[in-house]
Amino acid sequence: MEPVLEVNAVEVYRSNKRILGPVNWQVFEGERWVILGPNGAGKTTLLQLLAALIHPSKGEVKILGEKMGAVDVFELRPRIGFTSSAMMDLLPADEKVMDVVLTSAYAIAGRWQEDYDLWDESRAKALLTTFGVKDLSDRFLGTLSEGEKKRVQISRALMSDPEVLLLDEPAAGLDLGGREDILARITQYTSEEHSPVTIIVTHHIEEIPAGTTHALLLKDGQALYAGPISQTLTSENIAEVFGVNVDLSFDGRRYFAAAKS
Repeated sequence: MEPVLEVNAVEVYRSNKRILGPVNWQVFEGERWVILGPNGAGKTTLLQLLAALIHPSKGEVKILGEKMGAVDVFELRPRIGFTSSAMMDLLPADEKVMDVVLTSAYAIAGRWQEDYDLWDESRAKALLTTFGVKDLSDRFLGTLSEGEKKRVQISRALMSDPEVLLLDEPAAGLDLGGREDILARITQYTSEEHSPVTIIVTHHIEEIPAGTTHALLLKDGQALYAGPISQTLTSENIAEVFGVNVDLSFDGRRYFAAAKS
């Protein structure tokens, strides 16, 4: 089976400083990954590579069988759903929520004179319903709360029916109720039979959705551990990555961690 995503000896440099790599990693159909690591570990940089937003300084990235540098990224990007705080900043605050989602079908931010059919509108409404913000369709994006914006952005990321879904800290900044609600909705959607390969970035173990199958642990740009989550997410590995001894627990669905006293 060919990997959906493949990273071979990849390195990324900024101002002559290596911020990621070398990383070797493969993701296959049906897998749901979490990328964990402290601030500055390279998580967001790796996600930007997978979203075809940046190119590696060294090594090879293959996305959906296409090699970065040898493919038109504008044709590749609609096959990838991507959310991040930086992406949110690109969306017009005075755009209606429905239009924010619809414009993803054309891979643009901001509605102009493009036409949408009933299928587009039905899909947008269904996604907004799935993520609990259907009633906000006519509201302007800039008037929404942080949690509402995150739900809208995930709906937008899924509008083009992507083959890969990349979520950069989807629960960051939310209160307990908001966090649990959005994680439950992500779990429900990604558990469906034809859901895309999903990769979530976080640095909080409690923000790993139920049903996550694999984990990649990054530290200082290096991939220290990768594999099935039950084998990778251990107290020993977490201590090495985060530099703190923890009691790690699993309740059958979710993981939790607290520093040892």
